[in-house]
Amino acid sequence: MAQVPQRILDALAVRTWCGLSLRALGRAREEIDAINVYPVADGDTGTNLYLTVESAVAAVEAVFAAYEVGAAHAADIAEPVGAGDGPSLAETVGAMAHGALIGARGNSGTILAQLLRGLAQVLAVDGEEAHTDGPGLRLALRHAAESARQAVAHPVEGTVLTVAAAAADAADGAEGDCAEVARAAYEGARAALAATPDQLPALERAGVVDAGGHGLVTVLAALVETFTGRAPDPVAATVPHARVERGPQDRAAECAVEGGDGNDGPAFEVIYLLEAGDAAVARLRQRLDTLGDSLVVVGGDGLWNVHVHVDDAGAAVEAGVEAGRPYRIRITHFGHGDAHTTGTGRPPRERAQRAVVAVVPGEGLAGLYTEAGATTVLARPGEPPASGELVEAVRRAHAREVVLLPNDAELRHTAAAAAEQARTEGVRVALIPTRSAVQGIAALAVHEPERRFDEDVVAMTSAAGATRYGEVVVAERQAWTTAGICQAGDVLGLIDGDVALIGANVTEVAATVLDRMLAAGGELVTLVLGDGAPESVAGHLEARVRKAYLAVDTVVHRGGRQGALLLVGVE
Repeated sequence: MAQVPQRILDALAVRTWCGLSLRALGRAREEIDAINVYPVADGDTGTNLYLTVESAVAAVEAVFAAYEVGAAHAADIAEPVGAGDGPSLAETVGAMAHGALIGARGNSGTILAQLLRGLAQVLAVDGEEAHTDGPGLRLALRHAAESARQAVAHPVEGTVLTVAAAAADAADGAEGDCAEVARAAYEGARAALAATPDQLPALERAGVVDAGGHGLVTVLAALVETFTGRAPDPVAATVPHARVERGPQDRAAECAVEGGDGNDGPAFEVIYLLEAGDAAVARLRQRLDTLGDSLVVVGGDGLWNVHVHVDDAGAAVEAGVEAGRPYRIRITHFGHGDAHTTGTGRPPRERAQRAVVAVVPGEGLAGLYTEAGATTVLARPGEPPASGELVEAVRRAHAREVVLLPNDAELRHTAAAAAEQARTEGVRVALIPTRSAVQGIAALAVHEPERRFDEDVVAMTSAAGATRYGEVVVAERQAWTTAGICQAGDVLGLIDGDVALIGANVTEVAATVLDRMLAAGGELVTLVLGDGAPESVAGHLEARVRKAYLAVDTVVHRGGRQGALLLVGVE
């Protein structure tokens, strides 16, 4: 179906481009994974690019949602809302770049994040300007290509960097509006992509084009569709002189077995976000460059995404600790156990019959769920997992049947998308719409893998549904709630997702929430304490239950850094 074209590059055009890019990468993901030869033939470039853009889309949608909420509040109090009330171009491209930065995966995803950051640095320079035109887009594409190349320690031709530079060169020669510039950039990138096998021996041997470059051409095709309403024809993943009797995945695997580029490199991929200053990051680049290869450090303004291939993963993380505060650390072994590794001679691991995959809000609960046999996905405050992360967790679980627990009402659609994707891969998935981690605990407590799948799902769903859930949190800003207007710093008591009361003392609010939840009866109270909760609150609540509710038991868990001060479950 044709897309309604955007005539200028404004906030809505950026939103449209992000959405179209995600859709296009979703369609091309498997093909891009299959031709992933350089720098490591691990078959995940398409997936990494998809997850990176998915994070960018989520950030852009959050900006638009914030303005929509503000408009609704203004309407409630009869304040006028101007026709132009909405995110600016600067806000939107800033959100896009930040989302890509924090969600960047793999070598190509990290470079794409820097490309988007480079775009944003130019497009946001005019502050509150509503839009930009063709010349502005040309400048943005040029700066994007240059900043991405600068982020890579040792740039190699025949990669996504080459494709980005060709796109910028072609755009420089284009006259006219954004549509003309986007079309020229796409055509330049497409021609450069077709030439990548002549620049990299690993690509020539495998008979494929560069996977990261293919992903960038896909994103530029979405930019053309944004401004013209129609997507260009798909690009070829293989080259004409390649042997045609075998698929690109077979040729990529053969290339790796024959000792192609990247096969005899470092054993681990290390990625983490880093809070650090510019000087510390400059020293970190030098240190990591001596430890391994494929070094890419992107970001700025105190937040960086670090990617490197090394043999000593611990040393790479320690270098980050010396530079600042690393977090969201991901270490992947390129050898055995990688779902994408082919030609290793190792027999495939036997699938389990059934597994549980759960999203958890803190390290403490992650440990609890893991001890109970679940595969966990950590959702840090303000960083909800994307659907691709849930699909990855389902793959890690390596089971024929999977029960998925999102443990958050706002993750239901994300989890549904992940379940649908997993089903296309032959996994039987049941989604239980748990809205809190305490409901997930109740579901996991009655989980019995030996039962028939449907019976197990019914029992877990029933246990979760019979568990009321509450939270005690601190308000970050002034807002309208179902209990009235709260101010920043107020203590909020939530029951079943709605704000039930506003107070000033954590223990008092927690006690009131617990009393209201137990008013309808209950047999077991589950308390999950966050790092910010007062030490005395658990003892106070346990004593209150023992005194006022004689037949009710209490269980206390430490949740760690989970966002809420306290989670409460009543079964």
